[in-house]
Amino acid sequence: MGSKKKCFDGSRDGISGLHDTMICHILSFLPTKVAASTTVLAKRWKPLLAFMPNLDFDESFRFDPQMTCEERRKGSESFMLVVDSVLALQAEANATLNKFYVKCEGVEQNSVLEWIPKVLKRGVLDIDLQIPSSRGFGSNSTFYPLPSEIFVSKTLVRLKIQFQDGANVNVEGDVSLPMLKTLHLDYVKMDTRMLQKLLSGCHTLEELLLMNLIWKESSEPEPCFVSVSVRTLKILKFSRFENFMKAKNFKPIVLLSFDIPNLVYLEYLDTIADKYEQVRFDSLVKVSIGLCKTSKQIENDNNNVTKLFMGICNVTILYLTEDTLKVLGCCRETMPVFENLIHLTIRTGVHIGWKSLPHLLKNCPNLQTLVFEGMHHIYRKGRACGDVDEDGTCMCKNLDNMRVKKDIDACLSSSPVKVIKILNFGELCGFCEFCDVEEDVAGQIKQVKQFLETMPDLEKVILYYNTPADEDVMKVFKKLKKLPRVASAKCEVQIISDNINLSFTFR
Repeated sequence: MGSKKKCFDGSRDGISGLHDTMICHILSFLPTKVAASTTVLAKRWKPLLAFMPNLDFDESFRFDPQMTCEERRKGSESFMLVVDSVLALQAEANATLNKFYVKCEGVEQNSVLEWIPKVLKRGVLDIDLQIPSSRGFGSNSTFYPLPSEIFVSKTLVRLKIQFQDGANVNVEGDVSLPMLKTLHLDYVKMDTRMLQKLLSGCHTLEELLLMNLIWKESSEPEPCFVSVSVRTLKILKFSRFENFMKAKNFKPIVLLSFDIPNLVYLEYLDTIADKYEQVRFDSLVKVSIGLCKTSKQIENDNNNVTKLFMGICNVTILYLTEDTLKVLGCCRETMPVFENLIHLTIRTGVHIGWKSLPHLLKNCPNLQTLVFEGMHHIYRKGRACGDVDEDGTCMCKNLDNMRVKKDIDACLSSSPVKVIKILNFGELCGFCEFCDVEEDVAGQIKQVKQFLETMPDLEKVILYYNTPADEDVMKVFKKLKKLPRVASAKCEVQIISDNINLSFTFR
């Protein structure tokens, strides 16, 4: 027990009187650099840094955008010296370590990689390394190899790595991570065989995030086959690097297999695989899908997603990107029924038609909430929002094609949806050469009117209006309130912007 000291005002210094283990515990809740600076208050505290179980080095907030390159360089060098000195102090004490967290822009990635074996020797449980870049991913990336020691740790429970210059995952021997439950790898390069080896060595994995993934070219001309089969996995996020997907030599996955019976959440962003060998999800609750076609798949009219959607048709919450909506348009006749779906979110885009949406809504017999991120769809120069072209059917009323209008109205009038939310209402389409602000908003109002006039179970329609002008909100409010006919007399319409919140109910 340390001696009790008095403060400048004569009161008793309670902290200095605490046991070393208690002081160390208190310091562990502070950023490590701040904890180190407190040693000027009491020399007795300095040795305690060697026994702090959690090291938290976050310098991201210290880099002002107005700083010069020289100031940034000096700041990064100072930061690395602090980390090196604390690690050296702890290595001498040979103390155990629970967490090692580093977030700092502009540091040398090689130095960060050298820290990994040092903390692994201390039996670290949690490694979280985030070295973001102001220039973004993909700019002259080096893809430094991750140290092999990280893939044979007997203590790691959580591993999260995001490097500005990318990371290369390549292990010669076996992978053995028996305690690992969470694995986040953002902007990494590996071949498909390495992924299989990695997954086979993680027997207790519950959360897997592979974001901005780039497949490394294999030395053997083997097909691109990926199998994700981890019985313990509950959360999976998988996406490939967008810029890489746009490259001319981009190769889609030929065969893709999912066998994850305990998975609860899936986020899957990629091009369509040529074939889905197996799709087994027995426990899925929430899914986010972002699929698109390669130029070759478009030419060959290749669309093999029916099996994938059959595997996720039991979800209750579904998020679809605009490209996925387009992909679904090619399998309208084979689209499965989403019997359990109660919440559907659709991100819209000006380059994508809505021809698959009526079929999708028809196959959601228990849908309660429908959310639109924007109200965009295909615009063609010289054609109004309600026009129909070969690329997609507009959901808006179309007086020139009564058959299409009849089909759409029948779909909406049988929909059980109770709540519609429209995010970013009023957001411009971006094709200003033929669509001004008023015309664009008028088209979105037209769509909302159709919902109100044809959907009998609607209880609430909420528009999150993307405008700073109160008069814009008032215009929309007055137009919708004057509707002569609505399908649901109890429906409440709410318009929300930054400055105003208006609502009314049809009676």
